[in-house]
Amino acid sequence: MTAPATTTAPVPLTRARLLGYGVGSVGTGVFNAVPGLLLLYYLTDVLGVGAAVAGAVLVLPKAWDVLLNPVVGAASDREAVRTGRRTRLLLLGACTLPVLFAAMFAVPVDSPGFAAAWAGLAFLLAASAFACFQVPYVALPAEISADPAERGRAMAWRVVCLTAGILVAGGVAPAVTDAAGGGRAGHALMGAAVGAVIAAATIGSALATRWIPSRPGPHALGLRAALRTARGNRPFFALLGAYVLNTLAVAIMLAGAPYVATYRLDDYALTSAMFVCMVAPSAFAVPFWRVLARRFGAVSCYVAAVVVFAVVVAALFPVVTSMPAVLALSAGVGVCYAATQYLPLALLPETVHADSGRTGHAQSGAFTGLWTAAETGALALGPGVFALILAACSFRSSDLDTPVVQPDTALTGLAAGFTLVPAVLLLLSVPLLLAYRRLAAAHATEDPA
Repeated sequence: MTAPATTTAPVPLTRARLLGYGVGSVGTGVFNAVPGLLLLYYLTDVLGVGAAVAGAVLVLPKAWDVLLNPVVGAASDREAVRTGRRTRLLLLGACTLPVLFAAMFAVPVDSPGFAAAWAGLAFLLAASAFACFQVPYVALPAEISADPAERGRAMAWRVVCLTAGILVAGGVAPAVTDAAGGGRAGHALMGAAVGAVIAAATIGSALATRWIPSRPGPHALGLRAALRTARGNRPFFALLGAYVLNTLAVAIMLAGAPYVATYRLDDYALTSAMFVCMVAPSAFAVPFWRVLARRFGAVSCYVAAVVVFAVVVAALFPVVTSMPAVLALSAGVGVCYAATQYLPLALLPETVHADSGRTGHAQSGAFTGLWTAAETGALALGPGVFALILAACSFRSSDLDTPVVQPDTALTGLAAGFTLVPAVLLLLSVPLLLAYRRLAAAHATEDPA
């Protein structure tokens, strides 16, 4: 039985509350981006770990997280039923994640085998802490307001803050590493500094969102029951499939950026410039996409953005050795990237609300547990896929004291991995988006009985 509809108009969210929620994405953006951008390069080109082993170090902890996130989602819903809030899990993740993140880049012994084991264990624990924060955090937009327009505002603020976090990851983190002299010491300092940013953002958001009432009811569901409830929401899974392909494409580009900067543009420091050119425009593009979505429909805009995204990324391949061309096209990538972040996250709360009429349960934690599990898997798989590309094209790992000259196959392979592979993945998401539009329309007309 569904809860009775309220007769009072929803109160508009204040900017302070929107910022209090959105700032958490600074921390999540940093954690999602930095390992994908720097950890693979740190292992292969600073510590001398083989590309295949380094790829496994990045993939295996996240594979564990894929299993953990649905469990955390069900636990978050049970906490919400009992207490009316999701704060305890948020704080648990926010307090442990920064320390574990710093440990990932603080390998104390100069040994490839030990480095792989240390970084892998630290990443596993950090990913677990991240799940405790991320899953309930993503569930909050469905509960932040009864008004879809206000939920859309909250998601816009979140994506802008997410962009700021990614800018910290891509623009500041490599710069801090370089300023500290690079190598193990430079990466350790960067890990501590970025960990402090994560702490400020996530703890601040966990405390600032305590006012949000969570009412998933009418009673707490176990993990299996929650997943059975979510399983019938076919539009959700179509949207999730498209988002996963988009996220995987971006994750592969993140992993490839330092290699393109180092081996095709001959300057590792350009990693930061590439990131700033790509991500900075996305902060200004979010309001643009929000206006277009209200006029033409979110799905139509999403499809258009993905197609243009793929075209721009593919256009990077023939000009990958030209710094002006790479930086200019990276700005175009940023505009499209904003759409692939804002539009699916704006549609996600609506799939939860639409499903509550069918099931009588607004178990947003169950949905966001699945969503973040798939997102986490895609972000982890990206560096793993790029590592496999490096291994397949005979890339030679090294450390700072013994640089190597890469064969032509490696240079071509890493360029294709950075451009053509993501372009194909983006285009593969288009049929899923069209299926989502069709399924969402059918889902809305279903008899809730």
